[in-house]
Amino acid sequence: MLYILSGTSRSGKTLAAKEFLKKSGIPYMSVDAIMMGFTNGIPEYGIHDRLWPNEIAEKMWPFFKAMCENMIWSEVDYVLEGEAFLPHLLSQLIDNNPDKVQVAFMGYSEANLEQKIKDIKAYSSGIGDWLIDEPDDYIESHIKNMIDYSVFIKKECAKHRVPYFEISNNFESSIHRVVNSFTV
Repeated sequence: MLYILSGTSRSGKTLAAKEFLKKSGIPYMSVDAIMMGFTNGIPEYGIHDRLWPNEIAEKMWPFFKAMCENMIWSEVDYVLEGEAFLPHLLSQLIDNNPDKVQVAFMGYSEANLEQKIKDIKAYSSGIGDWLIDEPDDYIESHIKNMIDYSVFIKKECAKHRVPYFEISNNFESSIHRVVNSFTV
């Protein structure tokens, strides 16, 4: 089974992937590391971390599609986690492999800005956390953009019948709901 956790930056995708690992024993791979490999290793491809997540997803889809198809073909369980996916792209993969792919998108379209910033600081991984080291006005701007992006992702998930989880309230219980949506 191929499990894909995607959605908005700072929606708890990594926390959900770690919880799913504890529950299922299936390890996860962050696609952010792959994206940064393109950013720093082959910059001529035009993929970099300053693009909007949907732009990264569109540019990376040929690569990720081939990778996902190989993972499905190998019949080994994998978890991919990161924001470089879009509902309309994954819906094709799900339609072609209905019993071999499970997807969950996460977002915070209904978030209170101040509370979201508090949650980010409370759940930050600390050292090496790219956002926490930024000034407060940068963090606020990023979260405002990601609230807007969550609205987009939520609509796209509804349009393409892909599961979306709103994590604006009760962050920890929302993470549990996402993890429990996957069947092992």
